[in-house]
Amino acid sequence: MSNKRDLKKQIKFVCGDIACECIMARNFIPGVDAEKMNKNIYDVASLQTSTLKRVSFVYDKVVSDFENKSAYQKAKSKYFADAYKKLNSDFNDSINAIVKSMNDALSKEQKEAQKNK
Repeated sequence: MSNKRDLKKQIKFVCGDIACECIMARNFIPGVDAEKMNKNIYDVASLQTSTLKRVSFVYDKVVSDFENKSAYQKAKSKYFADAYKKLNSDFNDSINAIVKSMNDALSKEQKEAQKNK
């Protein structure tokens, strides 16, 4: 990740793409449960909002809490790496749950047609 701005753009892109897929499926695939797709769209919007709020955070320690500046930098780097790893993991888990819900909204005929391709 180069910076927060790029991370936020990626989050918006992924969420927008999934919401678009839900809208397309709801409107153009026969037999899709429209209510489930609507719920998925709301879930994606909620996920985007909550994840964007979690992107910015602060390290709550100061240099004087450590024996030297090098130890402070090492601890700070580890803190941010772990925090972004957790953010990424939580985001991916939520996206996977939404995609699973999208697949559950498909009719049996659509699922069979996809398996045969």
